[in-house]
Amino acid sequence: MNGRYLLDTNIVIALLAGEGSVVQSIIEAREIFIPVIVLGELYYGAYRSTRAEENVAKIDRLAAAITILLCDVYTARWYGIVKDNLRRQGTPIPENDIWIAALARQHRLALVSRDRHFEHVADLDLVVW
Repeated sequence: MNGRYLLDTNIVIALLAGEGSVVQSIIEAREIFIPVIVLGELYYGAYRSTRAEENVAKIDRLAAAITILLCDVYTARWYGIVKDNLRRQGTPIPENDIWIAALARQHRLALVSRDRHFEHVADLDLVVW
């Protein structure tokens, strides 16, 4: 692995909770990125929580300190490739996760997630922390 990682929502939640193994892995990483899709999922969870203001502030601080990857026309092309491959395999995954996988493929990043369904995405470098 090249030390360049794209973090899925469950990993960012673990980071924000101070989970030791995730924090240590991030310290050892060369580069860390978060997809804008993950940021949206985090904000959604924060607004649904009983401590919305506090959780939104945590996400705001994280977003200011880390590189957020946005979707563009190339991401859309990768999305089409990933989704079509999943369709042909008969192994659909959630829509947001297709976008996340597309960003990982586009930028040649290892995706860090605890979601096993990413194993169905061809040529995706999946890492579990």
